Amino acid sequence: MFERGARPPGVARRLRVSRKSAYAWHAAWREGGSAALASKGPGDFSCRLGDARAERLQAGLEAGRRCTAGRRIGAGPWRGSRS
Repeated sequence: MFERGARPPGVARRLRVSRKSAYAWHAAWREGGSAALASKGPGDFSCRLGDARAERLQAGLEAGRRCTAGRRIGAGPWRGSRS
């Protein structure tokens, strides 16, 4: 898009991203061309659970038990917001 003369605000609108991202991409493209915009693969998001918690989570998933991030507040299943 930049090669065809597209400006960062237009790129941001078309790709539905922030102008900040589009300007960063434009700067990277000016410095290194299209190769600078190529994907570098997925980021490294390693598991932050300890071994004991990861094993409990795995056991719960295998047993089909519902695992939640916090404590359960209501007696029934969560049904979402009813505005």
